Amino acid sequence: MIRLFTIEGSIPSGNMDELEKIKKKKIEELIRKSEEDKMETKIEVNDNSFNEMVIEQSKKVPVVVDFWATWCGPCLMLSPALEKFAEEYQGKFILAKVNVDEARTAAQKYGIMSIPNVKMFKGGEVADEFIGAIPESQVKEWLDKNLN
Repeated sequence: MIRLFTIEGSIPSGNMDELEKIKKKKIEELIRKSEEDKMETKIEVNDNSFNEMVIEQSKKVPVVVDFWATWCGPCLMLSPALEKFAEEYQGKFILAKVNVDEARTAAQKYGIMSIPNVKMFKGGEVADEFIGAIPESQVKEWLDKNLN
């Protein structure tokens, strides 16, 4: 018969080490599971992070890139719909926000002449896009068409 608790209510030192190992392992498993479950739905991307966060990530999950600017009224009108769907579609795509004033190289590489300009990347390539602020219902249709 193994006695875990002494009369004083403490755990014998031999068992304490084993319990600490089990506790540590369980905590690590919970943290890893939590990180896996918590996929970011919206990320900020710049020229330095574009390749890793858009191109490489789009090989695992579609990435919707919103090329925008703070001074762009239509961009500010479109943004809430994109962010809403990124949350609603949890895990089906990642929304990458690219401020064209701060990421000029990425904007130039993808021929951004007008904003808002929204491109869906799949497998490292542009799969579809739209330009301009479109109604929320059309954003949803565009997403559904490209995600199914």
